[in-house]
Amino acid sequence: MEIQKLKQILQDSGIVGAGGAGFPTYAKVDERAEVILMNCAECEPLLKLHRQLLEQRAEEILRTFDEIARTVGAKEAVIGIKKEYKATLKAIDRYIDAYPDMRIQLLDGAYPMGDEVVLIYEATGRVIRPGGLPIEEGVAVFNVETVYNIYRALEENTPVIDKVVTIVGEVEHPVTVRVPLGASIKDVTAYAGKTLAKDPVYLVGGPMMGNLADETAVVTKTTNAVIVLDKSHPLVQRKNRNPAIDLKRAASSCCQCETCTSLCPRHALGHPIEPHKFMRSAANQDFQDTNVFLNTMFCSSCGLCENFSCPQGLSPRSLIADYKAGLRKAGVKPPAGVVPAPVQESRQYRKVPEERLAARLGLARYDAEAPLQKDSYWKEQNLIHKVKIMMSQHIGAPAVAEVHAGTEVKRGDRIAACGNGLSVAIHASMDGIVREVTDKYIVITER
Repeated sequence: MEIQKLKQILQDSGIVGAGGAGFPTYAKVDERAEVILMNCAECEPLLKLHRQLLEQRAEEILRTFDEIARTVGAKEAVIGIKKEYKATLKAIDRYIDAYPDMRIQLLDGAYPMGDEVVLIYEATGRVIRPGGLPIEEGVAVFNVETVYNIYRALEENTPVIDKVVTIVGEVEHPVTVRVPLGASIKDVTAYAGKTLAKDPVYLVGGPMMGNLADETAVVTKTTNAVIVLDKSHPLVQRKNRNPAIDLKRAASSCCQCETCTSLCPRHALGHPIEPHKFMRSAANQDFQDTNVFLNTMFCSSCGLCENFSCPQGLSPRSLIADYKAGLRKAGVKPPAGVVPAPVQESRQYRKVPEERLAARLGLARYDAEAPLQKDSYWKEQNLIHKVKIMMSQHIGAPAVAEVHAGTEVKRGDRIAACGNGLSVAIHASMDGIVREVTDKYIVITER
């Protein structure tokens, strides 16, 4: 297939990274890619969807992964997968021999192995410069569900209209299910049976990088999980933080032990991120060295520093995120031309085991099987009758609505065109009638 044709199909089909920031996938299809890498590291504790999807759809996913490699002219296609995903590895082994330029890279069960920069180093030995893009080092990364969405677009002519979501925590039957985009968190959680928490709170995304949301929030193209916890859970308490109090606690308690920096995965790869120095400067309002603040823009926000490393229970990740947001709002861009320091020899011994992290977070008891249901399960259960589809589910320009209230649509119909610049189309995720259209969202209900 010609590279431009593939890019056009991906953009028209609304395909973006199915997790993380939602970078439009067509922009990753680049002839400079010497290596394409499929991310099956899950990254966050409790998430199951990528390994389950690859296990069930290995033939289709590997065939599509090879098609991408041949289209961009990559020399190698690498599947990065954790060693403990035995069932998924067995499924891959049944088909991988048909693709001589494809190989498996076994990964340690550590966090954040799914971080793009960490994964690239583990799988290829290449270091992405601070603030740089993988393609600068000849690498393009796609996660498992993204590759499956490409398969559906190429071979089934199906755009992105739904999302695989793991539902775990204080629920009766943990489950992984494909649901329509725009479904409410309340409706999605119902697929896992009764909510067991006395005062439930919904953590959307992984426990480390996800955010708290109410039951009216909706599923987007990057929603990987809904974790139901009680309001009293320590992780919920931490996420309901007060920045002013966090700064005062840092000023009174940070002992500059440097553990946050020592265990920082990006720092270990030579990126100039030193959370302990940031904590010292921020807590004391010391702005003599501005690089301490500017370099926070290279932080991946993985959260290890505050959820695992700090013996005082302080919040470097959250405070760094606040400062990063402030810098962006002020129009400050990341420092250019920063060259990474040599990779630290000690990084191999400073990886954080995912099991230990889950235990530290108080989540080990929620690590259930959460089996992936068949694609039609959501419809058979008849729990979703309304969707609110967001116009911005990706990095770049929001899509532009093409329908109006009263329009009758079918599942898969395009309802919003690509915006100007980096953008993708949006499609109806269910049959029904358009009830409301704004520049932010489109509401569809059953007839």
